[in-house]
Amino acid sequence: MLRVRLLIVTFPSIRVVREFCRTKKNKMQGRTYYITTLESWQREAPRFAASHYIHADPQAPATPQTKILAMIETDEGTHNTLSRDPRWQELPHALAGKPIPTAAVEALANHQVSPFATTFEATEAVAKNHPIMKYRPL
Repeated sequence: MLRVRLLIVTFPSIRVVREFCRTKKNKMQGRTYYITTLESWQREAPRFAASHYIHADPQAPATPQTKILAMIETDEGTHNTLSRDPRWQELPHALAGKPIPTAAVEALANHQVSPFATTFEATEAVAKNHPIMKYRPL
């Protein structure tokens, strides 16, 4: 009987664990880069913990359909939702060493992003105009 009491005291109930995981403070946050439009970003922005963006073409006028490179920091569920949305083109992880899609290279050409650039190289190029877009580990 003593052994059972120690287990009850030592291990929290499943309800306590679920409540701990449910609090906003304890959610897993991740940072991902996306190519999207200004309109799509404005629609989803309230769901993000933090986000920054830069216009893909700085000389183009700002319209709802303006392409942007967005850095989104949010929970995993929101990232999963965005990756399934065709209006959001997720770029590979910055340290993966994979080239970004051709459409992203074309969208970021005004920032001197070269073909076959990785996400890390693309964010370094964009950071010349917007330093906070530079890749930084969490």
